[in-house]
This record gives sequence, C-alpha cells and structure tokens, in this order.
Amino acid sequence: MSREAAVAVIVVVVVGLIALLFWAWRRRTRRDSALRAPIGDVPGSATVIAEFPSLYVATTRHGQPLERLAISGLGFRSKADVRVTDVGVALDLTGQPTMLLDPARITAVAQSTVAIDRVVEPDGLVCLSWRTDDGTVVDSYLRPQDASARALADAIRGILSPSSTGPDA
Repeated sequence: MSREAAVAVIVVVVVGLIALLFWAWRRRTRRDSALRAPIGDVPGSATVIAEFPSLYVATTRHGQPLERLAISGLGFRSKADVRVTDVGVALDLTGQPTMLLDPARITAVAQSTVAIDRVVEPDGLVCLSWRTDDGTVVDSYLRPQDASARALADAIRGILSPSSTGPDA
C-alpha cells in the first residue's frame, strides 16, 4: 500500500469515528431531553452557610455512576462554585445558569470514589442525589478543591430534614 493510500484510510477512519461520536451524543441528548435541572438564582435574603470551589464531574442515572446523562447545562465537566444556603444548594457551573436545588428536591448525599471516567481517592467525590422536574432521581458528582468531600457532604446534610437523608428518600 502506498503512503497516500494509508493516509486516505486513516483519514476515512478518523472522520468515521468523529461522525459516530457526534451521532451517539445527539442520540443521548434526545434521550435525556425530558430531564430538566432546576434553574434559579439564590434569593438575596438567603443565608450562605458554606461555599466550596469545586469541579463538577457528571450527572448520572441514580445508582449507576457510569451512565452519564446529557441534561441541559450538566452534560460536561466544569469548574463550579457550590453554595450551601438555608434555601438549598446552588451550583454555579462556568458558562451555565445557576442551578438551585431546594432541600425537598435532594434525596441523599454521600461520598463516592468513582463516576464516569473519574476515579479519585476513597470518598473523594460528593454524590448529590436529587429529583429532576419530572421526579426522576439522578446523581450529580462534585469534587471540592479547597476542602474535603466530607466537609461539603456534611454542609449539605446540615440543611436537610432528617426524613430526606435516607438512601432513596
């Protein structure tokens, strides 16, 4: 095979792979189009309990840390500012509107080691389980940068009622 033919084969394979990836992401986006994150700013009267500069890792199906969801605004990794307030948890992802999870929407808070393609030290991630607008429970994974995952998880647990902190409440 000549050099030109080899280059042509490589180009065709690469273009085919890119097309396949594009098709798969579009299909996933359509599949998850009914899932909506609660968008809204924190009221000015809210009391900020704690702030955590973090990395947003992913949102997955509840209990399935390897099944990424393509929820609008939550489809890609991002830097995030997590604010725990008396009215809920605000996630400010870079370039996205603020997502505000009121305590009634949060079903569980736990620590985790793995999500999608991210493996960290034991319990280095916070798994925040919450209900979308249609009631579907999903898990969002956060990695605090300047504090421990336990500190973030404990701050979130502090605003939840005892009945809402069960594994699948």
